Amino acid sequence: MKHVSEYREGRLVQAVLGEIQRAVTRPWVLMEICGGQTHAIIRHGLDRLLPPQVELVHGPGCPVCVTSLELIDKALAIAARPEVIFVSFGDMLRVPGSSGDLFAVRASGADVRVVYSPLDALRIAQDNPDRQVVHFAIGFETTAPANAMSVLQAQSLGLANFSVLVSQLCVPPAVRAILGSPGNRVQALLAAGHVCNVMGYWEYEPIAADYRAPIVVTGFEPLDLAEGILRTVRQLESGRCQVENAYARTVTREGNRAAQRAIQRVFEPCDRKWRGIGAIPMSGWRLREEFEAFDAEKRFEVADIRPEESAVCISGQILQGLKKPADCPAFARECTPEHPLGATIVSAEGACSAYYRYRSMTDPRPARDL
Repeated sequence: MKHVSEYREGRLVQAVLGEIQRAVTRPWVLMEICGGQTHAIIRHGLDRLLPPQVELVHGPGCPVCVTSLELIDKALAIAARPEVIFVSFGDMLRVPGSSGDLFAVRASGADVRVVYSPLDALRIAQDNPDRQVVHFAIGFETTAPANAMSVLQAQSLGLANFSVLVSQLCVPPAVRAILGSPGNRVQALLAAGHVCNVMGYWEYEPIAADYRAPIVVTGFEPLDLAEGILRTVRQLESGRCQVENAYARTVTREGNRAAQRAIQRVFEPCDRKWRGIGAIPMSGWRLREEFEAFDAEKRFEVADIRPEESAVCISGQILQGLKKPADCPAFARECTPEHPLGATIVSAEGACSAYYRYRSMTDPRPARDL
């Protein structure tokens, strides 16, 4: 807990909250982009401790939540094949496709395994040369370097039985899509520190200028988030719209250049569908042509799967900051972690999961003491 506990010190957080109270004079709507930040805010009750003029809404920063239904159904189709060992991070197993989830596929006899790193998937491929090993390569910029390195390593080792089902997404294009949408309410953003640790925050500078929206890079502890909110409110109140780095102990403007080079070596930009939101131009990555041999979509010919989204789940509106989980009539009723209608209720970073875990629509409890 060294170097972490001080960022959870209640006295310090309360002092920053007092500064926010003194700074704010009018209503403002702020969006935290990252699902990890959403969970921290709801867990510690920061949204309830803020002045009533400051409203927090939740963004699309949960890669599990926004992995498209189409990709989930492709994963189900590939995982069900008898020659395949399908490997994935654990929180993807409960994400519902149009006809089940990976847990159900595994229960029916398929070989579906949980891994904690793409390197685990490579080891499984080395240990099982007679099986096809497919890694579900999901995530934002934070997972892209490791997924890229797994492809480079597979190429170096000559692993013809290894491939990746790619769902790599990029945050800045999604931010532009939200700020530019007709119904947008978001006036400022808290940017995710771990994404900026990889990519830097220079990409956000033209976004802040184009949409006149302050963006503050923040961490994930209560003091980090309170400081980020304070800096954002001060910008809004003064009419400024800049990118500030409130997570300088980890993040630089340039980011991790070595990680960026690995991404650029293996992936190229492409349009991507975001679950509940739709297609966002140039918001993802796909394998470059020279690495097509490791593309599971092409290897298993699942490119033509085109499912339809559920009409009941409103997660897309939640992920755009238009609604909150309690606004959904199915939340905590027909839709629960055990019987999910959408991904935001089962993901470890989903907004609906945070509300379900730490509060409910009728929860009268005050914010957790800091």
